[in-house]
Amino acid sequence: MKRHSVFLRKGCDMPAHFDLAQQPCVDNWMLLEEIEAPVLDTMIRHAGWHFMYLQGDCSRSGVGLSRDVAIHQALGRALKGLKMCFNAAELESVQVSSYPVFHIAKVTLQPRHIQQHTSLEMAVEDDAQAVPAR
Repeated sequence: MKRHSVFLRKGCDMPAHFDLAQQPCVDNWMLLEEIEAPVLDTMIRHAGWHFMYLQGDCSRSGVGLSRDVAIHQALGRALKGLKMCFNAAELESVQVSSYPVFHIAKVTLQPRHIQQHTSLEMAVEDDAQAVPAR
């Protein structure tokens, strides 16, 4: 996982001809394999869709006995911290502090949204209609 890695929420709508390799990451999120955000942005725009860059990054920390565990924990918390209406995220940074017995990681994600519409409000309204009332 490196800067500009892309995470997609499971069930994220994509252009019809897209068959992108993904691996499970955390809860309802998938890591897009081998395609970074700038390349995905170009691919989506060529398909006539939009890969929106949204303000308000989400940073979370995690602690673990190993560097990888700390990063995974921080990543999971950051992905859970994103609003439900956003279906994608871009990895902005990973910082790890190491101590004799444990590691602390800080992961920062930039919310992104993939959609066919040009207006975010239209997509949010569509998402609200698609979610059944409890």
